[in-house]
Amino acid sequence: MTIFFKKLRWPDYLIVAVLLGFFSYIWLAIEGNLNYEWRWHLIPNYIYSWHTTREEWFANLLLQGLMATVRISIYASILALILGTFLGVARCSPNLTIRMLARTYLELLRNIPPVVVVFIFFFFLSQQLIDALNLERWARGIARQENNGIWEFFFGEMRRFPSLISGVIVLALFESAFVGEIVRAGIQSVPKGQREAARSIGMSRYQELRYIVLPQALHKVVPPMANQFITLIKDSSIISLISVQELTFKTVELVASTRLIFEAWITTAAFYFVICFGLSRLFARLENRRRSGQ
Repeated sequence: MTIFFKKLRWPDYLIVAVLLGFFSYIWLAIEGNLNYEWRWHLIPNYIYSWHTTREEWFANLLLQGLMATVRISIYASILALILGTFLGVARCSPNLTIRMLARTYLELLRNIPPVVVVFIFFFFLSQQLIDALNLERWARGIARQENNGIWEFFFGEMRRFPSLISGVIVLALFESAFVGEIVRAGIQSVPKGQREAARSIGMSRYQELRYIVLPQALHKVVPPMANQFITLIKDSSIISLISVQELTFKTVELVASTRLIFEAWITTAAFYFVICFGLSRLFARLENRRRSGQ
């Protein structure tokens, strides 16, 4: 901590002072102009609370939403990475049709507002897939079972499993467009000499891609891919519009039922900040270790 303060210069202290002054002004304006009564003492009860009937602690609204956000972000990032890798490879395909189809998908999604994309994917693809696979009936059957702890650990309350899957699919399809562009840039950054050397020893295009190009490309795109994962966590708030019960949706519920407007949204913002900032520092440290190990 002492080393940290030694690194600070007078502009850093000036910025901190300006920020403190700004937030103090906002705080006083809320109390003075809006006559808002702060009730921070109620917030912890909506994070983790004691159930008097069952006599046990349980995750309340905000913590439920936070756990749903974490689950959706992890599953959507895995699916987006898989889809984005295929799209990135397709963007570099020698086949013009495949290349143009992939580019059309990427350009459409990257240049349409996220809200529009979410609704289109939800009504025309995600919901149709869930109905076709009859996931709601299957999830209700799992929810009625007594020993369903492992299912709830990975997917939360099973009665809301279709909603979770909808959010994962919609978010992954949207984010895969950005992942695809990152993968494409990584593939095109591999020197041509590497590919020519692979062909000179008799490798097929598939072998060249699998053993030479993709390992080098994915190694180069780790930093932007990490940033995209952090962006995905923030973008997960968009799927609250299709009633996926993640952190933002739960916050809206809390505000509607308690009128803890500023307390609830500030707490939610703090949750997002802690997760995203923590991951950014973790990825930065891993990247520094990777560079020092080279």
